[in-house]
Amino acid sequence: QVQLVESGGGLVQAGGSLRLSCASSGDTFSTYAMGWFRQAPGKGREFVATINWSGGRVYYAGSLKGRFTISTDSAKNTVYLQMNSLNTEDTAVYYCAADRDYSGAYYYRPDVYEYWGQGTQVTVSS
Repeated sequence: QVQLVESGGGLVQAGGSLRLSCASSGDTFSTYAMGWFRQAPGKGREFVATINWSGGRVYYAGSLKGRFTISTDSAKNTVYLQMNSLNTEDTAVYYCAADRDYSGAYYYRPDVYEYWGQGTQVTVSS
């Protein structure tokens, strides 16, 4: 059974940084695409970034590119999201997701990801 467990969220001041981790287990993930999404109160789930395990096919939400970096450690089956220059609009629950079938051009759609973690809260104070 596939499990995704996020960690690394917390409270940070505006301008600060956080690194989120997503530990995955339960399958061979080499063919999966992995993604990060976020959901702020009262809003829908928003695409943040995606990557495959070889480190290729990296895409970011346009507004986040340059501040956020997604990466993988295949030996640890872990996906990371480094977040820099955080602002209050980045406050949200951040979710890790896995796309078993690699949906190609639809990487930004939550419905193409079969597996989800429980989420980790990121709060940015002004």
